[in-house]
Amino acid sequence: MPIFLNYNNTLEEIKEKPFKLEKDIQHLFEANLATIMGLALVKSEFTIKNKRIDTLAFDPESKSFVIIEYKRDKNHSVVDQGFTYLGLMLENKADFIVEYNETLKGDLKRGHVDWSQTRVVFVSTSFTDNQIQASNFKDLAIELWEVKKYENGTILINPIKKSNTAESIKPLAQQNDRLKNVSKEIKVYTEQEHVERGSESIVELYEKFKVAILNLADGIELKSQKEYLSFKKGKNIVDICILKKSLKIWINLKKGQLDDPKGIMRDVSDVGHWGNGDYEIQVSDDENLEYLMSLIKQAINNKMYRSLVIKGLKN
Repeated sequence: MPIFLNYNNTLEEIKEKPFKLEKDIQHLFEANLATIMGLALVKSEFTIKNKRIDTLAFDPESKSFVIIEYKRDKNHSVVDQGFTYLGLMLENKADFIVEYNETLKGDLKRGHVDWSQTRVVFVSTSFTDNQIQASNFKDLAIELWEVKKYENGTILINPIKKSNTAESIKPLAQQNDRLKNVSKEIKVYTEQEHVERGSESIVELYEKFKVAILNLADGIELKSQKEYLSFKKGKNIVDICILKKSLKIWINLKKGQLDDPKGIMRDVSDVGHWGNGDYEIQVSDDENLEYLMSLIKQAINNKMYRSLVIKGLKN
């Protein structure tokens, strides 16, 4: 899809300026991992068991490691390569813990990591239809991200979504011992699994809140976590946990950042909770829906949240 600049109602197309090297993409992502993907960089060019991982990252939200590979070979199977890396990590957990602690000066323990949320991300300027279709399984822990650079310095980053009709990888995994072993430990959560936890009336209530949140701004995406559903616009905005008789909602703002005149949000900055942010509310009806949307919009407008279209980033 072409991109245009608007000069006094006259559109001028911005031409794509391809990356010269695969390394250019890697350097761009590694320098901006928190902005682009909400991840912390652990190690660039991490080698283990004679295999080289382009970028090793850590997701502080899901408490899991993420392997990022930058693709140039459009004919290579991303599924085969992805499962190879997933298996490599699950078989060598201690090495990844050591690398994290040594590089980030941390004190990460094996039990602090949710290994079931491990995933592999492939980044490329484009993917073939075969690669996209081969990775189109709802419970496959492999993601495809396209990135393009334009002549005015604009960078366009587009995570390729799974289709709504995507099937499960499990029947195919049963036919291959390596895939079966990885699939046993890796768990990709879906919105449907969360929806099944609630009563019929609460599911209907969730759908109202979901539609309202998605309509607050362009580009808001829904992602399923282990304990809740995240709504993101570059970074996390709001989380919802579907309970049997209510919804728990967390707004991702730090204590003191939310203007809540009605005082309906609970301060959970000093207590344990699942979602992100320091503000929580439990609802069983839509009485305060519009008011809650005004509070959530504050998180969207907060300067820490940025679009996945990043302007002015140079090589």
